[in-house]
Amino acid sequence: MFTGIVENTGKVVSIATQGSNHVFEIQSKISQELKVDQSLSHDGVCLTVTKVDSDRHFVTAVEETLIKSNLGKVVPGSYINLERAMLNNGRFDGHIVQGHVDQIGEVEDISEQDGSWLFTFSFKPTNTVLMVEKGSICVNGISLTCFNVEKGRFTVAIIPYTYENTNFQYLKPGSVINLEFDILGKYINRIMHPE
Repeated sequence: MFTGIVENTGKVVSIATQGSNHVFEIQSKISQELKVDQSLSHDGVCLTVTKVDSDRHFVTAVEETLIKSNLGKVVPGSYINLERAMLNNGRFDGHIVQGHVDQIGEVEDISEQDGSWLFTFSFKPTNTVLMVEKGSICVNGISLTCFNVEKGRFTVAIIPYTYENTNFQYLKPGSVINLEFDILGKYINRIMHPE
């Protein structure tokens, strides 16, 4: 479980193909603190650390993950957001994030607001029912508050700290992002609309 509070960004050094899987080599300030078998959020995708080598760690993404997230479009040199699993003795600063990406979206617009930024995202509208105005949304592993929620579209406000310490600084219109909708909304929707 994660909280959506990004610890660090990592640089994708290399991507190796193993069958239908991709093995990512990622360089970051927290890589040397990791251990094999740990869960780590990569742009909101929960992946298992398979190897640690100095300031680099390795993770494998299976075909399903590559299809449903932006990791299938990541290239060497890309920066991704990293968060270690939540400690059970710490503060819960974001919201409940599982690291299970529901779908990808796209940056529609970026507007600078004299010291902050408004990012508007579009996505396939099937999951709009899981969103509420001023509710929680996870974008590239970041816990954010959404507003101006419409069918297949929403906006978030980004403060300078978040902009400077995540890969939001590298996003531009057309960039593909990962979306994980609030787990509470998913359960409520399932209870209200059982199959």
